[in-house]
Amino acid sequence: MSIKVRPLGDKDFFPWLGLFEGYSEFSKSDLTDEKALRVWSWIIDKNHDLDGAVAVDDNGDFVGFTLYRAFPRTLSGDVGLFIDDLFVTAAVRDGGVSKSLLEFAREYAKAHNYRTLQWITTADDKSTKKLYDEVGTRTNWVTYEAEV
Repeated sequence: MSIKVRPLGDKDFFPWLGLFEGYSEFSKSDLTDEKALRVWSWIIDKNHDLDGAVAVDDNGDFVGFTLYRAFPRTLSGDVGLFIDDLFVTAAVRDGGVSKSLLEFAREYAKAHNYRTLQWITTADDKSTKKLYDEVGTRTNWVTYEAEV
């Protein structure tokens, strides 16, 4: 099976939605129609920071996606690309699709002259961390959240 990764486009909503539902379930996050439509509107709005790509198999089926956005790096005085989301269907999860999506994001960053690529994962996701250790370097930074 070969995989092609390409940018998400205006006509990709319904196949992307199926993946986004799977991602929400995998992440144990409630997904509403309103939330899905809001995220999609961000992706297709050329004036919004969020952008994305999709992995498509030989049959034209969507098997993974990634969403990313530029962010300023104040101490470096440059811009990086942050991967907010990366999801691959269970059927192809160990087939190199995640790596292809990461490589697409890396090439996107290069094309936009971004200096670094960053992403996070859960502490208990051992298989994902194994891949991430192969393609990147774990940092010493610890992430915090606070409700607003």
